Parts: sequence; C-alpha cells; structure tokens
Amino acid sequence: MIALDLDNTLLTSEKTVSKTNEETLKRLHHQGIKIVLCTGRPINAIWHLIEQLDLLESQDYTITFNGALVVHNQDKGELAKSGVTKSQWQVLHDFATKVNAPLDILNFEQVYSITDLKPSLYEAQFHGQLKFDHLPFSELDAQQRYSKAVICDQPELLDKYEAELTPEVKAAYHIVRSQPHIMEFLAPDMDKVVGLEHLLDHFGWDFSQLMTFGDAANDLGMISKAGIGVAMANASDDVKDVSNVTTLSNDEDGVAAFLNREDTQKLF
Repeated sequence: MIALDLDNTLLTSEKTVSKTNEETLKRLHHQGIKIVLCTGRPINAIWHLIEQLDLLESQDYTITFNGALVVHNQDKGELAKSGVTKSQWQVLHDFATKVNAPLDILNFEQVYSITDLKPSLYEAQFHGQLKFDHLPFSELDAQQRYSKAVICDQPELLDKYEAELTPEVKAAYHIVRSQPHIMEFLAPDMDKVVGLEHLLDHFGWDFSQLMTFGDAANDLGMISKAGIGVAMANASDDVKDVSNVTTLSNDEDGVAAFLNREDTQKLF
C-alpha cells in the first residue's frame, strides 16, 4: 500500500497532480498496488483527484479528515469513523475568543464557520467545492459528531496563536500545523495513522506493507510508522528526521522520482 499526503506532497504548488506522478501511480495501481490518498479534507473536495488517478475500483479507499474517516471510493461508504462532540470544542472556542482567532468546525459533510469570532479565510481555500454554513457557536448542533476544527489565518498570525496555545488546549486536542496558514485540531488520539491502521487491518496487512509520502506535521505519524516513510525535499525537518529517505520536492515530481527508482521498483 502507498499512502500519499496531498498538499506539498503529491500536489504541485499549483494544487495539481503532474502528468509524471499521475502516470506512475496509475501504473502501480494497475499492477495491484493500493494507492491511498490521505488528507484532512472530505472526499468530495478531492473527488477530481480520485477520478484523475482512476482510484474507483472495488478495493480503493481514501483516508479523510486526517484519519477520522476511511471512505470506500466506489460508493463513499464508511469503513471506519470517529468524531468529536460540540462540548469538546468549548475549550477551543474559548481560546479562539481570547486570542481573537477565527474558527471553522467540520462534521463529515460540510463546514461551519463560527460567526461570533473573527472572520475566517478557510472558505476561500475550497473554491465552492465544499458546503459552508455560517452560525454562532451557540447554534452549533450538540447532537452531531464533528471531525475536526480549523484555525485558518495569515501565517504570521498562526505563529502568534500557536505560541499562545495553553496547556488546557494542548491537552484537549491533537494539534497539527498542516499548512503555514492552517492549524488543525483533532481528537487527542486522532492521526492519519489511525485511519491507515483500520485500512491495513481490513486487508489483513500491517505497517511493514505500507509506504508513505508526506511533508508536514500531520504526516509525522504515518511517515514514522510505515515500513518505508518518504519525506519530500520541501518537508519540515521533523518529517525528514523520522523518514527513511528523502525524495525530490513536490514541484519536481518527487513521488514519481522515488517510485521509479530501480531499487524501489524491486519492492513491487
């Protein structure tokens, strides 16, 4: 199984999959290798990528919401799912209020932009690919389960918010800076590794049969846990430190460059 982060890993800086990466992944997929996209986004937001890579066979799955939901691509059925209640977001809402930060809270279908806080930049990231509702925190449905929350702002402001995270906030969530302008808050034990473990178990496999590619903090778990963890040249030092190898950057077809190496191809 090959598991791939998207932003700054499989995707170029223009948010596209290069022809070289596409052709390489399609070839391996047709050889029977499981190609699994691992993202913080819902599946509808990356459906064009699933279609581009032809990941629509009966045994194709996607890890979404940074591990909280494993989706069967053909029918969008749920293989594994875990969520957070509204009450668990109270600590984060209080923190966002204190530091004047925006906040978006996602269930497994859409995003709720919290209007009693500073306006968020998150909706602009999706170009209409995902439904957004705008409401105050008090009106958020207490009966629903939520996948994650996001603070999206200018990178220099994210630096400020991150520096001010309290021990209470750090204890309440698994926090990852997935992009310079995005900080994600998940259930304390949630990670892409959780979703991948469910998927590997489904196939009767273990982490020794997994190869992963990533660049950022939300990829650390799967890079360190995999039989072969590959860091991009543009990855953070933390990711490079736990990886087995570093490949070229996301703008240099780094995924294909590693997969097409002669020593790598022998693994398949």
